[in-house]
Amino acid sequence: MRRKMLAAVMSMSLAGVGVSSQALAADPEFTFKLHHFLPPMSMAHQEFLTPWAEKIEEESDGRIEIEIYPAMQLGGTAPRLYDQARSGVVDISWTVGGYTPGRHPAATVFELPFMPANAEITSMAVQQYAEEEMAEELKDVHLLAMHTHAPGSLHNRNQEVKSLEDLDGLKVRTPNKVMGEAFDRMGSNPIFMPVPQMPSALSKGVMDVAVLPFEVTAPLKIHELVEYHTEIKGDRGLYAQFFLFSMNKEAYESLPEDLQKVIDDNSGIELAGHIGRLFDKSEATGRQAAVDEGNSFYTLTEEETRRWKEATRPVVQKWIEDMNDDGYDGERLFKKANDLISKYEAQVNGES
Repeated sequence: MRRKMLAAVMSMSLAGVGVSSQALAADPEFTFKLHHFLPPMSMAHQEFLTPWAEKIEEESDGRIEIEIYPAMQLGGTAPRLYDQARSGVVDISWTVGGYTPGRHPAATVFELPFMPANAEITSMAVQQYAEEEMAEELKDVHLLAMHTHAPGSLHNRNQEVKSLEDLDGLKVRTPNKVMGEAFDRMGSNPIFMPVPQMPSALSKGVMDVAVLPFEVTAPLKIHELVEYHTEIKGDRGLYAQFFLFSMNKEAYESLPEDLQKVIDDNSGIELAGHIGRLFDKSEATGRQAAVDEGNSFYTLTEEETRRWKEATRPVVQKWIEDMNDDGYDGERLFKKANDLISKYEAQVNGES
């Protein structure tokens, strides 16, 4: 009887040790803060950032925990997000590169008018380009991925835009510096503005036209503030923004090699392509929300699209010249970006 009782006590003790060990193993060794600017109902938060964080936690067996803070909950503004990750205010950030003009000049080739294909293709192109051409510009962070959204459209408060003449004098939200120059050449009055400020600007009449992909119009309810949408079809869209998904270098380097590998396995070209596919899919969802709202849609004719391309061609040439003046080979970078888009276009479309 005494032997049975002792065995039972030992069994209970060992079981307790087991539970305690499991509880200890479940405690994360590293907790990282991920900060971004979009609301929690946005596609990027729900379908990209949250699943990515959960995948890191799962593949690290719970040793890495990632806390996500949407809508600038940790303070600051969207243009400061890259620096927050660089300086260690946060561990990981996701933001638009064009919000900090001049910081990543080599990447701005992907912002040029009529440069981007769909988001999947362009995202893989910009990621390879970053790996091969932007080591110096990105040296202060550990890059997880660069990507783009789907090509943007025009979302108009009070009137249809069917031609260059219809843009004359309109206050147009410009997403970045080069597209500001493009819309200036097309006769409008460009206003640079980060995405979170746009609903208020539209409702108050500060701007007439929001230039955005449909993906972001639904979570910000921009489709409820406008009546008309102008779309540009073809192999290359009107414009795209590049995004930076960055990790603080010290935070990454604090990880042991096996956990660095978990991060690495969820970074790079494959991640960029995955994000792009999510943005392409969400573009259709956002457009449908505007359809359901009863808004009007117009697609530029091929002839009018050629006029827009011709009107913005000097912006491309000026970009090349400006890059040359800054010590880059602008012509080579422009050709490389185009060649990479063509490469991934053939890969995605299954061409030889």
